[in-house]
Amino acid sequence: MNDYILQLTDITKIYSNGVVANRNISVDFKKGEIHSVVGENGAGKSTLMKMIFGIESPSSGKIIHKGKEVAFSGSMEAILSGIGMVHQHFMLIDDFTVAQNIVLGMEPKQKKVFLDKKAAIKVTKELAQKYNFKLDVTKKVSGLTVGAKQKVEILKTLYRDAEVIILDEPTAVLTPQETEALFANLKQFKEMGHTIIFISHKLNEVKQISDRITIMQNGESRGTFNNEDITMEQMTELIVGRKVSLFYDDLKELKPERSKAFEVRNLDLKVQDVPILKDISFAIREGEILGIAGVQENGQSELVQILSGLLPAQGGSWKIFEEDITKYSVDQKRHAGLAYIPEDRMKEGVAKGANVAENLISTFFDRQDLNGKILMNQKGVSSLADSMIKMFSIKTKNAKSKIESLSGGNIQKVVVAREVNTQPKVMIAEQPTRGIDIGSAEFIHKKLIEMRNSNIAILLVSADLNEVMEVSDRLLVMYEGEIVAHIENIKDITEKELGLYMLGVKRQDEESLKGAYLC
Repeated sequence: MNDYILQLTDITKIYSNGVVANRNISVDFKKGEIHSVVGENGAGKSTLMKMIFGIESPSSGKIIHKGKEVAFSGSMEAILSGIGMVHQHFMLIDDFTVAQNIVLGMEPKQKKVFLDKKAAIKVTKELAQKYNFKLDVTKKVSGLTVGAKQKVEILKTLYRDAEVIILDEPTAVLTPQETEALFANLKQFKEMGHTIIFISHKLNEVKQISDRITIMQNGESRGTFNNEDITMEQMTELIVGRKVSLFYDDLKELKPERSKAFEVRNLDLKVQDVPILKDISFAIREGEILGIAGVQENGQSELVQILSGLLPAQGGSWKIFEEDITKYSVDQKRHAGLAYIPEDRMKEGVAKGANVAENLISTFFDRQDLNGKILMNQKGVSSLADSMIKMFSIKTKNAKSKIESLSGGNIQKVVVAREVNTQPKVMIAEQPTRGIDIGSAEFIHKKLIEMRNSNIAILLVSADLNEVMEVSDRLLVMYEGEIVAHIENIKDITEKELGLYMLGVKRQDEESLKGAYLC
């Protein structure tokens, strides 16, 4: 009997512009296993999953599902054949209930026309109970947590009888507790005969949950391994092509007593009378990285926008050393020594349509060595851009290449290079490694620590717990617009305990929270 529910044989995908996304990939997925697929951005994971799910077709090779060769003409054909996919960015309708979202497109009908709401509630409630999902199926999706929304997406695939479930970065925005609950569900699915294809950048979680692991690099497979036969360090080396640092403590220089470089006091924000930020106060010393952890949409993004000058505050003040910059414009804040790596590199970090050099020097227009009598001094611009490209290991054909031609990791390096070279006193880094490859993430982490060691104060805001715990010196946790925990020594707290603060289950007393700004 064939144990494989899905087999890919010599799959190649070449786009019309000549780009080879996948080359001769062969991998088998067993019935009732959790099979992880890992690799850097651009390694070909997404393209491979799109071909399995019918969104794209291979240029050559075979996809065999349950012993028969298939050629899906769209995702609906894949769904009807028992293949489901939960995308990283959920595809739910907020104004619909849980039940309505689950049955959407395959609704039980009254008189063959109208949605039978009672039947929809009954069938989805039974489905949730079968898989031990605690969900109120009559509740609107808009009122759910991120973890609950993910459960709705998974139930959508199970409602359609998915035997193979593809999960794309499923833990990217989950707390440790939500991740633990998800893994318990995945193990249950496995026991019930479902095949889980798990796509993730978090190698510690891949090791925790997988039966087998397929590693991809540059559109090719580097092999499929039993979990017990490969270490995390070996995985990293196969993914990147070299050894990568996963821990950074040995890079951090011990600092004597330092001055407060950045101080925020009593910051408030309301939107339509709804409190978004409530009395936020903290300080960062010279040569220190202060991390902010929290589930997304708990005020972190608004905090960063206010501090960087993109959003007006309604109360509070902040200063760099003794200079009050509360009412400064964005440009004035920059001149005072504030630099900012934004969350969305393409929307806020770079100028689309401009070339690499123009993006690298976009904050240096007032430098005399770059200004000619009328136009920019192109020789000076090229010289500065070339030195930054070399210093930050930016992979580009040359400085005149369009910014869009670079990979995500290299675009992020352009943003980081530009901000670092403003020689700031304070750096705000918001999700600095989101969606980029392991090698680029390691490079950026090392640059942040290098800046720290040069006495720059850094505010690191990230949804990646591994990142904030490995890179930061101290840590704050935000929940519903408030600081609920101040962790002076990160080694004294576990991810699980941190998760309790992130979920609002725990909160420190006021005396402990004062440490955030009395540092």
